[in-house]
Amino acid sequence: METEIEKFIEESVEKRLKEPQKFYNPERLKPSKNLRVKSIELTEEYTRIDFHYQSSKIYDNGGWIQIDKGSYIQPVNSSQKYGLVKAIGITIAPLKHYFKRQGEYFTYTLIFPALPKNTAKINIIEREGPGNFFNFYNVQYSSWMTVPHASDLPISNN
Repeated sequence: METEIEKFIEESVEKRLKEPQKFYNPERLKPSKNLRVKSIELTEEYTRIDFHYQSSKIYDNGGWIQIDKGSYIQPVNSSQKYGLVKAIGITIAPLKHYFKRQGEYFTYTLIFPALPKNTAKINIIEREGPGNFFNFYNVQYSSWMTVPHASDLPISNN
């Protein structure tokens, strides 16, 4: 019986290394910003970043939102850029998503190539330069909360 448990533990560790790592931003819960990074998921194939946006209270209808096709992520202190592969739930410029009202909540996802495993901080850049772009610098996601997947939990043989 101990041999089976030992084998299960070895398989579990091996499987866990291949599963995505998902980091949740605890700052997302603070109601001070219109745009927040909700979570970052790392796999061997891709980097997924989920965003949470609340439409502007400046405009009667809440304004609009879009993402630049040249968006990228970049490990801090590196010149390597990982370009946007796919946008889910948000239009690519020049198209725009128009809100119907102020304060409307909106979530979207950006997919990028996989980051090197030792990356702990990244810049998320929609576009550099003058204008109003969704840029985040020095995002230290490695210190964010993680939630174990069901496969990470021990299984009882009782």
